[in-house]
Amino acid sequence: MHSVEVVLAMLLAVVASGYFVRMLPFSLPLPIVQIILGTIIAGVFNQGVQLDPQIFFLLFLPPLLFLDGWRIPKVDLFRDKMVVMELALGLVVFTVIGAGFLIHWMIPAMPLPVAFALAAIVSPTDPIAVSAIAARAPIPKRIMHLLEGESLLNDASGLVCFRFAVAAALTGGFSLTSASLTFLWLAIVGVLVGVGVTLTVSALHIWLSRHFGEDSGSPILLSLLIPFGAYMAAEHVEASGILAAVAAGITMSYVELSGRALAVTRLQRSAVWETIELALNGIMFVLLGEQLPGILRNATTSLEEVGHHNPLWLVAYALALSLALAGLRFIWVWISLRWSVFIALRRGERMSRPHWRLVAAISLAGVRGAITLAGVLTLPLLLPDDSPFPARDLAIFLAAAVILISLFAASLGLPRLLRSLQLPPETEAQTELVLARRESARAAVTAIEQARQAIHVDAEETEIYVNAAARVIALYQNRLDDDTGGNLDATRLRRADRAEVQLRLSGLQAERNTLYALARRGIISDQTTRKLVREIDLMESRYRSA
Repeated sequence: MHSVEVVLAMLLAVVASGYFVRMLPFSLPLPIVQIILGTIIAGVFNQGVQLDPQIFFLLFLPPLLFLDGWRIPKVDLFRDKMVVMELALGLVVFTVIGAGFLIHWMIPAMPLPVAFALAAIVSPTDPIAVSAIAARAPIPKRIMHLLEGESLLNDASGLVCFRFAVAAALTGGFSLTSASLTFLWLAIVGVLVGVGVTLTVSALHIWLSRHFGEDSGSPILLSLLIPFGAYMAAEHVEASGILAAVAAGITMSYVELSGRALAVTRLQRSAVWETIELALNGIMFVLLGEQLPGILRNATTSLEEVGHHNPLWLVAYALALSLALAGLRFIWVWISLRWSVFIALRRGERMSRPHWRLVAAISLAGVRGAITLAGVLTLPLLLPDDSPFPARDLAIFLAAAVILISLFAASLGLPRLLRSLQLPPETEAQTELVLARRESARAAVTAIEQARQAIHVDAEETEIYVNAAARVIALYQNRLDDDTGGNLDATRLRRADRAEVQLRLSGLQAERNTLYALARRGIISDQTTRKLVREIDLMESRYRSA
């Protein structure tokens, strides 16, 4: 019963954190608030949750990574694939080597393999933490896509380095050939498993729906099960379950392009996934806060192993490691972007050198999160000779401290670095939007004409259909006229659009208030009220997101 109470308290903390962020007179990132609430929960219950890293990986990471892979813009990901791979692979190896030697130099009592293991587990950035920071910082879209792509792919490389560093600490041996082959197996097979699971489940679902029909709930449940299936299948063949979940999400985005899902299914599925994302994201940071008191106590005790008694050494180690990670990341990003500019110039493409503030922003946005915490907790308790694993508690503390410092640094530093920074205008997305609206409007006009001509009714009904078609076509014709531009003033059009949206929103609010008033007086039923209010809410959501 105690565990159930803690879980409910964590869910309540996730809900409360959203209100606290809006109530605070100063800006504070949502993850930081959730970590603070988790620490309070640990103090209230006086007994922390026994966090099993394997269960943590299985319950939290597959759905969230699947969703990130589903949502990430694929065109941008593949366009910048070389830069993403440089960050996801090269930067991880560069960080492991540089930070590993630095940690061993700072803390000689921590053996070099353990130092490499710690450097490996703090090297991957976390897509969930990156998204949480981006929600409150004006990160340019293309930079955000780079960060998302990096964080989705660098988990495998970081965990592989971590696995072999731990193996070296346990056995005293290391094979570069074996590590390379293992990495290839983890990455390639993990991706293939993720793609295969999504395609197989989707094909089976389409076949069953075609022969036996479908309801709106089954596809939603299937979409929730796919990431777990991909993760578990990949882990069963000793491949990367993380990459399998990401690949399954990316594949799902292509499956969705078939448009076979019902409209109601898409609406309901979106609501379900948004709720799951909110709950899992929040619980992870609350759980991190709940673990912090125990981690700090154990680290203070283990400080004696490295020859220090003053707890301030923990702060010094954490700050030094965080600064080293930021510095290594800055160096690699600067070299990587300069190399990309050089290659572009060699190809005859026009590309300006990135501003140093932009390089600093990308470096600062390397936020660590749940994967780092869950990974470092898998450090073994004992060596093969039954002696304690050296500096285990200290390594766990430093990993947790890096998470907190990276969150604070990014949330405070990114808005200042990006403020008033002149960036090239991102016109490509707007051009695609105009093209999509124009082409969809033309297709709609054609379809309306064909549907009207296909309807055979008497003369009176024909006039009704002709007038209805003319009104609908007029709406699409206005869209075509606006998008083609002509001699119309763009500023005036935008003002007219804003005025129309404002008036429509006012009308929708009045409709909603009237429906609630009728329901309160018993004139209409609750069922009718819910149905009509839902229609109004969907329409309002469309106008607010336009």
